[in-house]
Amino acid sequence: MTHNELEKVINEGHERVNALGLEEHECACYPEQIAINISSPQDVRLYIEHTILKPEANETNIINLCAEAKECSFKGVCVNPAFAETACKAMGNNEGLVITVVGFPLGMNTTHTKVIETEEAVSKGVDEIDMVIAVGYLKSQQFKKVYEDIRAVVVAAKNKPVKVILETCLLSSLEKVIACLLVKYAGAAFVKTSTGFNTAGATVEDVQLMRKVIGERMGIKAAGGIRDFETAKGMILVGANRLGCSSSVGIAS
Repeated sequence: MTHNELEKVINEGHERVNALGLEEHECACYPEQIAINISSPQDVRLYIEHTILKPEANETNIINLCAEAKECSFKGVCVNPAFAETACKAMGNNEGLVITVVGFPLGMNTTHTKVIETEEAVSKGVDEIDMVIAVGYLKSQQFKKVYEDIRAVVVAAKNKPVKVILETCLLSSLEKVIACLLVKYAGAAFVKTSTGFNTAGATVEDVQLMRKVIGERMGIKAAGGIRDFETAKGMILVGANRLGCSSSVGIAS
């Protein structure tokens, strides 16, 4: 896509969202800005959310994940809701964030279900929520429903940062732009590329587009398919604040 074509798509996305007349909410928890100085694998550690979301992961796997995260000084861990409390206990106080997922991995749970998931996760002590966007609503151009779904989770999270997973591999460029703007209007803290459970994960091009659309005050989490230092570095250099990785130890060693 040429620069002019990209600008046209971004402008159309703004026009589509502006036409909805949505209330724009300020994010109450802007992400940290990490200085970009990536010269060695160790420099990516503070960006990494050490992740295990596969359904067969057991409690021992979660405890080991947390031990690795603490040993490597990763930003935190990302786990399924059933193990959120286990991860909180294993991480302890001030030894890294605990992140869990909501509406994962398809995004088409009801909003009420997502809200209950979020409230329960917050009550367990998690630090951040990664929710999956209602992809089917977005593809149906039911943009107000997408916005309302995100906003309900942001409110339920009670000032805990919410990252909204777009599942970019399923979206057109225009849909990515519109999704980013809906996330921004709803007051979420981050946009996130992917679940890692679909046809493709994060790309440099998607992170670049996201950053261009949302500006500098929101965060971007790149996730899915990041398995080596060079890929991780590339995502950071074009605007990612966080990396969701399951190969974290190898990347940062």
